[in-house]
Amino acid sequence: MANIKPFNSVRPRADVASKVAALPYDVYNREEALEEVLKEPLSFLKVDRAETQFAKDSNPYDAKVYEKARDILQSMIKDGLLIKEGQNCYYVYELTMDGRSQTGLVGCAAIEDYLKNTIKKHEKTREEKEIDRIKHVDVCNAQTGPIFLAYRSQKLINEVVDRLKKETPLYDFVASDGVRHAVWKMDNPSDIEAISRGFERVESIYIADGHHRTASAVKVGLKRREENPGYTGEEEFNFFLSVLFPHDQLMILDYNRVVKDLNGLNNEEFLSELAKAFVVEEMGREPYKPVEKATFGMYLDGVWYKLTAKDELRSDDPVEGLDVAILQNHLLTSILNIKDIRTDKRIDFVGGIRGLKELEKRANSDMRLAFAMYPTTINELFEVSDADKLMPPKSTWFEPKLRSGLFIHELQ
Repeated sequence: MANIKPFNSVRPRADVASKVAALPYDVYNREEALEEVLKEPLSFLKVDRAETQFAKDSNPYDAKVYEKARDILQSMIKDGLLIKEGQNCYYVYELTMDGRSQTGLVGCAAIEDYLKNTIKKHEKTREEKEIDRIKHVDVCNAQTGPIFLAYRSQKLINEVVDRLKKETPLYDFVASDGVRHAVWKMDNPSDIEAISRGFERVESIYIADGHHRTASAVKVGLKRREENPGYTGEEEFNFFLSVLFPHDQLMILDYNRVVKDLNGLNNEEFLSELAKAFVVEEMGREPYKPVEKATFGMYLDGVWYKLTAKDELRSDDPVEGLDVAILQNHLLTSILNIKDIRTDKRIDFVGGIRGLKELEKRANSDMRLAFAMYPTTINELFEVSDADKLMPPKSTWFEPKLRSGLFIHELQ
């Protein structure tokens, strides 16, 4: 049973929402973030990445950066660019990309549900990345980027959401990347009660995207509990900003790999090693995209190949049976000697949104070899999380991305 509550949001005025809304902070490197803020001065990225307000050689993790983020946030509220809702609400948030829509419910999830594993994870987090967001949330006294959560679809929740979407939206705009964002406010007490009841029937919620932000929000909440020993559990710091999507509306894109070399092998030797574990078929110069599990596209020296994992490589284990695990265990590690893809500089990753031509481009320039993956499914993500296991790194790529700045959750 999940505790998802409405909240008193800070949000943009409708006439500036499209300018304030920004892609997540970790989508950009430092140069890209600065370019984005210069291009759109109202972009919320200047809060999420406040180092853009300092010299390029300044330390992005200096205390003054987080203080600047807080000051900008408060200034946006003072200037009326951001307004306080004044009442506890849910919001319905629809994103449409390439004609396909997905609709989530914006609310606040309980850190207690994370601690007792009602909210489940499937990735490891890195401490240094957590520390950055812990400082950001704590100093700003607010969560500025929502966590992308998923749950098994519930009829009661769907009915309320679908009915609300027939009304006039609070926001409705198309971002520069072509993604349409529409938001409806849910303030009717009976609808709020129905949504709360609906989530009480949800046994498990899954982190789809945002493991570091979730862990950071939880650690800030625990810190605030220590600072407030008489806490009741109902304080805002006990909850974190989330957008929750029913599983049947989500699509995971492929998360592809590019590799720098053949580990000292020539092409003939490499293909011979591959043939021990995979059925190798030459497909020609047209890009090959896998259409079923346990198959891979491979690009090498201008030629595409189809790789099909032999039966002995396949597994019913929720982790070992993943395509990313098959490729890692029986090709990247065993043939190319790439053992830790988090740290090995010989491998890089390309989100499926960039297409197969990007794989060719990389393999023809700074890399040598590319692999096109069959996407991990949402059910595979659920199975791994339910088994309390972790996916290999870079297993999932979700699109479209949630925008930061549309909803802000203050902790006090």
